[in-house]
Amino acid sequence: MATINITANTFEDIITKNNIVIVDFWAEWCGPCQSFAPIYEQVSEQEEYKDIVFGKIDTESEQELGAHFQIRSIPTLMIFREQVVLFSQPGMMNASQLADVITKVRELDMKQVHAEIEKAAKS
Repeated sequence: MATINITANTFEDIITKNNIVIVDFWAEWCGPCQSFAPIYEQVSEQEEYKDIVFGKIDTESEQELGAHFQIRSIPTLMIFREQVVLFSQPGMMNASQLADVITKVRELDMKQVHAEIEKAAKS
């Protein structure tokens, strides 16, 4: 799957209807964003990730989303699984680093993650 553009209008629908969503917060004027874009695109097209949505949010046109997620540096990569943010990191990464993060996200026991979130919410 190639990357898709995510807007404030499509964000919630994409996050709620897909198990794993990776979001690249970027801007056209950002040099590191432009350098990371082909890496992100290449990984998104790999067969083993066809079950993952790779989205891009342009922080210039979607300032509301950038503000909501307190994006202070771009590129910032954020990974959602079952509507939970499991990873958020500014800066570039290479394809193998991105693959490693995806593997770790897939290996997480989401029942345990949800239980910990519920426990934290009660205290």
